[in-house]
Amino acid sequence: MYFFLLNLSLLDIGSISTTVSKSMANSLWDTRAISYLGCAAQVFFLFFLISAEASLLTVMAYDCFAAICRPLHYEILMSSRACARMAAAAWGSGVLNVLLHTSNTFSIPLCQGNVMEQFFCEVAQLLKLSCSDAYLREAAIMVFNLCLGFGCFVFIVLSYVQIFRAVLRIPSEQARHKAFSMCLPHLAVISLSLSTIMIAYLKPHSISSPSLDLWVAVLYAVVPPTVNPLIYSLRNTELKDAMIKLLQWAQCQHQ
Repeated sequence: MYFFLLNLSLLDIGSISTTVSKSMANSLWDTRAISYLGCAAQVFFLFFLISAEASLLTVMAYDCFAAICRPLHYEILMSSRACARMAAAAWGSGVLNVLLHTSNTFSIPLCQGNVMEQFFCEVAQLLKLSCSDAYLREAAIMVFNLCLGFGCFVFIVLSYVQIFRAVLRIPSEQARHKAFSMCLPHLAVISLSLSTIMIAYLKPHSISSPSLDLWVAVLYAVVPPTVNPLIYSLRNTELKDAMIKLLQWAQCQHQ
């Protein structure tokens, strides 16, 4: 689990650095410009990291399934070599996905200006600048990615159905609590990532506006990688005690 958490932390650090660092630099220099190569680099790294994270979260669901539903076979199913291969497959899937996306997106002629109402290079905003029917190719790739994402989601749901069935059969209340405490951070991370992406891409076009699109982009590009480490860290007793003391102090100051 900690091996996969290390990989997840690296992906989250990279994801938030890809978008926020350039935005902060622009704010400091009082500019809104980004070079064409810089834009391509943002799209490349962001899609790579998001794709790899989706695959990694799927692998982590299987890890929970093996730990709870197949405890006697766990050392075989999740050996060091198997974990390394799964992590490599997650990172590799991100590479393949991003090569397809980046090469296709930046082969489309952009002839509707060069202004995006966004704080980073988002593919949806880039497609709005196109005046070619080639954007249909990118739409097809997006549909393909959605299908892959849906497949990962179905695998995670089926894994957790088996996990909860196994946990509810455990006679010891303490053992059930331990099993749930292992799974709940992972479920919280998945729910946060999925809900923010759904809000971003499934919201009605009738309510779309530049300011709303900006806040929605912050919601799915910045919030999950920022909150994910905190969600997993709450399993740490010392951190929980510190958080409780901080909340108590804030309440006393308010009163």
